[in-house]
Amino acid sequence: MARPEKVALVEELKDKLSRAQSVILTDYRGLDVGELTELRRQLWEAGVEYKVAKNTLTNIAAQETNLSELEQYLKGPTAIAFGYDEPVSAAKVISEFARIHKDLEIKGGVLEGMVIDVAQIQALADLPSREELLAMVARAMQGPISGLANVLQGTIRSLAYALEAVRQQKEAAGA
Repeated sequence: MARPEKVALVEELKDKLSRAQSVILTDYRGLDVGELTELRRQLWEAGVEYKVAKNTLTNIAAQETNLSELEQYLKGPTAIAFGYDEPVSAAKVISEFARIHKDLEIKGGVLEGMVIDVAQIQALADLPSREELLAMVARAMQGPISGLANVLQGTIRSLAYALEAVRQQKEAAGA
């Protein structure tokens, strides 16, 4: 019979797995307390929750949320990053931290209900952030508008040159 604490932990993990846009499983062996604290701080600043969880409880929660494929990544110590707001932020922070701290190993994860592997997490981390994408869209939209403004300004300028030429012709003819 399951203990109430374990049932509560499974329910909490199920809730987090179902609410998160992205989930990344990591093996944190080899990181000292200072490094883990730094990772947690960076993740917290990015709006990502980082939690150490028992593999058996995580597996039960994954099975109950139709993520049974996560079982293959639940070997050894596991810490889970839950990204609720933006799917890219957790992958970016963890990938950057793992690049600097070789002891942090990315195992796999979930992106909007689909189990993904390390290569897909890395590809996700390489995507531009939401703010960068919005800036790119704004630049793309600004190009045609400034082009139109230049075309319209060119037409007005040509009209001004033509009127000036007509004025000079009339002055020359009148003199």
